[in-house]
This record gives sequence, C-alpha cells and structure tokens, in this order.
Amino acid sequence: MATIDDAVKSGPGTSRPRSRLRGGLVTIGTVTALLAAMGLTVLGLGAADNAVASYDASSWLWSAARSELARVNGVTARVDTRTEVPGARRHPMQVTQTDRLLILRDFNTGQVSSLDLATLQITATTRTTPGLGVNVALHEDAAFVVDAVQGVVRQLDPRSLSPVGEPVRYPPGITGGAFDGEGRLWIAVPSEGTVSAITAAVLPATPASPAAGGGLSPKQVETYDVAEPSHELVVSTLDDGVAVLDRTAGALVTVQRGAVKPTPLTLTSPGALPARTTGPRVPVTVPGERRVHVVAEGGGEVRAFSVPGAGDRLTPAVAWGARFYCADEATGTVYSFDADGKLVDTIRGKRPGPLELEVRENHLFINSPDSATARVVDDKHQVREVDKYANDVLGGDPPPTPPPPPPPKKPKVGKPSAPRSVTAAAGNAQARVSWRPAAANGAAIIRYVVEGGGQRHEVGANQRAVEIKGLTNGETYRFSVHAVNAKGAGPSRSSNPVTPTAAVPDPPASVTAQERPDGTVLVRWPAANGQGNTIAKYAVTATSAGANAPVGESAKTELVVPAGELEYGTQYAFTVVSVNNKGAGSAASPVSNTVVPYTAPQRPADLRASTVPNQPGTVAVQWSPAEPNGRPVTKYLLDVGGRSSEVTDTQATVSGLGNGQNVTVKVKAVNEAGPGPEATATARTVAEPRITVTGSSATATAATVSFTVDAGGGQAACSLSTPGEPAKTGACSSITMSGLTPGTAYTFTVTASNAAGKDTVTRAQSTDALYGIATCRNGAAGETATYCDRDVSGRNGNEVFSVARQDNDRQVGWAKPGTRLKAYCKKSGEEVYAYIYNNEKRSTWWVQVEYSGKNYIPWAWLNLEGGDNINVLPTC
Repeated sequence: MATIDDAVKSGPGTSRPRSRLRGGLVTIGTVTALLAAMGLTVLGLGAADNAVASYDASSWLWSAARSELARVNGVTARVDTRTEVPGARRHPMQVTQTDRLLILRDFNTGQVSSLDLATLQITATTRTTPGLGVNVALHEDAAFVVDAVQGVVRQLDPRSLSPVGEPVRYPPGITGGAFDGEGRLWIAVPSEGTVSAITAAVLPATPASPAAGGGLSPKQVETYDVAEPSHELVVSTLDDGVAVLDRTAGALVTVQRGAVKPTPLTLTSPGALPARTTGPRVPVTVPGERRVHVVAEGGGEVRAFSVPGAGDRLTPAVAWGARFYCADEATGTVYSFDADGKLVDTIRGKRPGPLELEVRENHLFINSPDSATARVVDDKHQVREVDKYANDVLGGDPPPTPPPPPPPKKPKVGKPSAPRSVTAAAGNAQARVSWRPAAANGAAIIRYVVEGGGQRHEVGANQRAVEIKGLTNGETYRFSVHAVNAKGAGPSRSSNPVTPTAAVPDPPASVTAQERPDGTVLVRWPAANGQGNTIAKYAVTATSAGANAPVGESAKTELVVPAGELEYGTQYAFTVVSVNNKGAGSAASPVSNTVVPYTAPQRPADLRASTVPNQPGTVAVQWSPAEPNGRPVTKYLLDVGGRSSEVTDTQATVSGLGNGQNVTVKVKAVNEAGPGPEATATARTVAEPRITVTGSSATATAATVSFTVDAGGGQAACSLSTPGEPAKTGACSSITMSGLTPGTAYTFTVTASNAAGKDTVTRAQSTDALYGIATCRNGAAGETATYCDRDVSGRNGNEVFSVARQDNDRQVGWAKPGTRLKAYCKKSGEEVYAYIYNNEKRSTWWVQVEYSGKNYIPWAWLNLEGGDNINVLPTC
C-alpha cells in the first residue's frame, strides 16, 4: 500500500478564484490537536448492536494511560464498548469520527487507521510523518489528510485509505483543516493571508485501490483574502462557513455564503479558537488574559467575559446550547457561562491535565485522556460523570497520579526586547528581511513590525521572515524590526543595508533535511548558480504548521540547526535562499522533505522509591512518564542498588536486595535516540526490627511490659513470653500477661518480627504479693458467740492444713481472725462451709498461703484482698 507521504507528492496544484477583502483583517489558525491509535482489539457489543449504537448519541473517547478507546453513550453516560489499542499507551491521539466511520492518527508513530463502526473492524491503515504537522479530517464519507508543513491536502477513500485523485497544493505552512457543517474543508494560508474551501470528490462505488490516482479529484472552490500576508492565523469552521482569527491584527473574520466580515478585537495576547464552532456565536479565548470575546457570525463583538482562576492554561471555549464551556487544564475544571457571559456552573475534575471538549450528537463530551473520567453534558446542560474504566475490563491499572505541579512564579512583565540577528537580502525590486525572536519578557509577543523603504508591515509572531516588495533597484535600503506584546512595542533593531538589483542568484535546486539523534537537524542543498556573482552565503528558513522562521545562515552548502532550536516532535520543512557577494538574494528554493526533530528523552519526573514493608530486600519504584522529545519512549532503564533491569511501565518492584540496605534508585528513559538523563532517588529496604523496653509494672497476677519498636520500615508483629506460660501477642507498644502467680519473680521476653527477621529483649519483673484476711466472725449467742475465739479440738474456723482437706493429722495450725496471710495459688479440695461465721461462704477451693511454710486454708475462711476474687489466683 502506498503511504500518504508517497501519495501527496504527485500532481500539480489547482488554480483558485480569489475574492479580495479591503479593510479589516482577520484569520484563524491551527486548532487541531493531534491524537492517534492503531492495531485495535475490540470488546463489547456485537455487530448488530453496533450498527444501532453508532447513531445513539455516542462518541469515542481516548484513554492514554490504558491505551484504549471507549465508546460513551451520551444518553446513558455509560461506556458500551471498549477498544484496546496495542502499542499506543500514553501516545497522544487524534480521533475523528462520524456515525459510520472512525479514523485515528497516532501522533507518535504517524500511523492512520480506519475503523468501520458498524462492524468494529479496521478496514485500512497507512502512515504519515509522525508528530505535529499532519491532521486528519472526516465528514460523512469524505476523509482528508492535511500536511500543514508541506502545504498538501490529500483526499482519501476512508474504506481503503488510498488517495482519491490529485492533492490540492498550497504554499508550505498552512493552518486549519476541518469541515464546516456543509461539508467544506477550510484551509488558511498565513503567507498569503487567505482562507479557502475544498470540496471532496465523489467516491467510486468500490474502495479505491492504493494505485488509484486518476478520475475525480477534490476541488478548491472558494478563496478569500482575510488578512495581510504573513499574519498569524487560527481557524474555526462554522455550521456554514469559517471564522479566522488574525492574531497579528487582533481581529476575527467570518466568511459565510461569500460574505467576508471582519470584527476588530482588543487583544493583549494571542487568542485561540476551537476547531469547530456550532451555533451563531464564535468564542475567541485569550488564555493570557483569561477572557473570552464573543463575536456574532455576521460580525460584531457581542460581549466579553472573564474566566475565574489564574494562569494561562485555558483551552479554547466551546459554544454549546446557548452556553460557552471553557476548560482550565491547570486545575481540571470546566467553567460554564450563559449567553450573557455569566458563570452558571463549575464542573470540577479530579486531576489537572489535558481536556478535550467536542460537541457531537446533540451532546457535549468532555474527555480527560490522561484519567479514567469523562463527562457528558446534554442539551439541558445536565452534567453526568462517565467512568471510562468501568468494570476494569482492559488495560491494567493506570499509572499513579503525579502530584500537581507547583504554581508557576508570576513572571515580571515588560515590553519585549529587540529582535536578534535582523538580516536583509536584496532581490529584484524587493528585499527579504528575517530575524531571530525577541525575548517576550513575561507577555506573549503578538506581532512584529517591519519598517523601511517607506513601508510598514505587521507580521505574525511565528512569521519571522517577510518579503518587502515595490522597492527600486539600485537604491540602498535599511530595515528595522521591533516586537509588540501586551505592554507595548519593544526597541527596534536594524538590518544590514541592501541594494535591490535584477542580478540575483538562482536558488538551490533542491533541499534535503535529516533529523539526528543529538537533536540537531542537518539541512543540505547543492551549490546555487550565482549568475556571474559569487554566492556568499545561504539563508535557511524552517516551516511548520502556520509558521515560518529563519534558523541560520551558512557559507557552505549545509547547515546544522542546533539542538533545541526547533521543537521536538513537531514537523518541519526547510527552504533556502542564496545570497551573493553583492547582498542580493534569490527566491526561495523548493521546500525540503519533512523531518521531526528528536533527541533522547528528558529525565523521568516525580521519581519516588519506597520500602515494601511486607517483603524482605524489596523496594517499590514509580515515576511519571518522561517527556519523549520527539520519539516515543520505548523503555526505561532501572538501576536499584546495582541491580539493573529494563521495564516498559512507569513502576516496578525490585527484590533480592539486602535487609536494611540503603539503595540508590536510577531511572532513564530510552527512545530512538538512546537513553536520556537519569532521575535518582533513595530508598531503604525493610530492616530487622529493634526493640527498646521503656518500663514494666505488675499486679499480683499480671505483668505489663512497655516498649517501643523501630519496625525498620516494615510491619512488625509483637509478643510477650515467659517460661511456663503461653506467649501473648499484642500491640507493639505494651503487652500485658495475666494468670501469673502472685509474688513471683519472672523474666519476660519481648519479641518483634517483620519480613526481614526478628529482635528479642528480656525484662525482669516480679508480680505483687496477694494477701487474704483469715475471717471468722462469732455469732450472736450460745456456742456461736465464742466459736471463732480460739483453736479447739474438732473443727473450727481458720484452720490451716498441709493438704486441701480437713485432716486432723495434717493440720499445721490455726490463724487468729484478722490475720493477714500471703496467698500463692488455689487448689480444688474438700468442700468447706463457713456458715454464719463468714457470710455463708461455701467452696471447694483452698488457697495456698504463707503459714509455717506454704500450706492451705479453705477459701471459705480466707477473704482475698481486692474483691475476694478466687479467679485471680493461678491453680497450684
């Protein structure tokens, strides 16, 4: 199959009628974000259900962390089908859809895939150049690939992704590329200050083959002048027509049914538009001001309102159902305003990060591609949350939520500096002036102003080269350039003097570019014909989507653009101008091939290493994805305490380390250019616990040992033991062991254990002695009145025996009532009844006491101190 890159290089451009606007200037610039996917595995509804569900207010939403698409039903606010996209985890994606078709573009790989929504089957795939600069547009059965860098717009058959007819060609550096409600594709050309509409060719009855190129072709049907050449333009298509924001002049131009209507706006920083605007009013969002200007389709500013909060991370406001929705990616919040600009709702997200707002199928879908959450707003502006990960079907757990970035320091704002390296080259009755950017000094540059030769030109902030025409050959000119931001005009810088002449050199016949792993780009060209003069130097200009800027000069036939000069991951092409020893410059060369600068990834962010408390010699590591710098991160190199491994996820658990070991963790991201700088952190594996006894105490039958435990980063379990007693578990702060013998010296052992091992410490502690009172109280009269007075023959209260029964031969004495006896333990024996002499006390328990050694007294005659609870005594 021929690739899109191959297909767009054939065929001449088409002529276009022009309608010239005199007066107010306005244009709209690129608004499409590039997202993508390929190689799908589908789970969910059957084909019969899909054919119905595709028309049921549904939208496919991307989840980067899980590498999957979820089809969200706007009516139920639920996911009805989930589609896995292998190999695209954390890739940005462009998702373009109709009721029957879904076209995906993987920003990192450039692969384009077409999915039939009736069958949930991929019908075709093809490749484009990776990175920012290519956009896919879809309307009914018409699909287009817009190569903004090369200026080529190619229609595709969505069934086969093969080219349809010849492409429409524009100068390099176009913007836009979205359909209006009438099926016209609108393209803006900043270098010309124009916007034009393209209509699609009718598709053949059967899918076109890859070799197809004949037959009908898309047509450029309308062209309108909406700005001065080299102004910075942003585009939003309408229900019927287009709106173009001229960032340089600060104006919005609407083009509808052949009428071009400019509306001047007061903007102090660059504005932005959504790719598509529904309804009769166009919102122009100025992130730097946190304001939204509302312009009627027929022209004229209706009102302006402010967006709450701070910072400049607002996305373009979207019009929906007589309201305006504006997202703040710094907080994950979407603000809703009524038609009068009054804040009527605040939709709070769960995390900061990218937010995608799209009006589709009579609903507004709000997607957070880096999280599990989306939201659906119906035509009554009821907001419902959608769990894209519902039922946890695919993809595994998403990566951990990184901590929110610290609030940026508010920059000191001032006028811009003077531009750098202002250079002029003479042509035939013209001169080409180029310059390097001025320092913005805290406020975005809105425009550059070029003056000289009796002319004044305003050009866009991203258009740092301009052709000054209408000059006189033989006359010497000098040009000055200054930048303008919200604070006003900065100082100017003058160019070298130049003298236009008809004796100009030829441009180089061709230009090639090659991106290199060190971040540089090598641009080469053959030597140009000086037409009788010596070529002194060559000036090289880089073109990206909607932008042109000089990148350097060289006396050789090659130039190395330094690393960091161009944005990694963005598509660029190059043109070269020859300059001879007289200072005369050629026309621009043909545009080079497109390249995407890249270098090794940045350092992984938010690296965190921690102890795994329940595993010995193990640490857990996690981090946020590294900035890829133009090529996808393919793996991470992980070194933990000298143990190296490769992982593709942003988290890992490493075992096999020593206990209590302090380890250094190093992580590097790897892409096509190799490994990037390492992020480092430290962690400690779980160590054996350490016990410190802080005290002990005892009662007659229980002892408590208090202690602290350094768990070594683990989860410690603690116990207390002593010989002859079962061990007691408890909290790792104090443990009480009961059932001990009163008045006894014990040695207690405290044990703490975790995944790494255990520690033991001993503590000596004696239990308190327990005493009882020998109790016998005389009765009121007769024999009972003297029963307890003394020991007599036969039975009597308070008799002490060497055994647990009343055996005269084993009696060792008698305790006078009130005698305090030290108790040791209890023993079951003969039942004794104390009658009236001790409150009718009756028991078979005997108590071993200190009386002529260790002997026994019936519990019926001994009242234990502390409540007379026999159960506190251990069994002898």
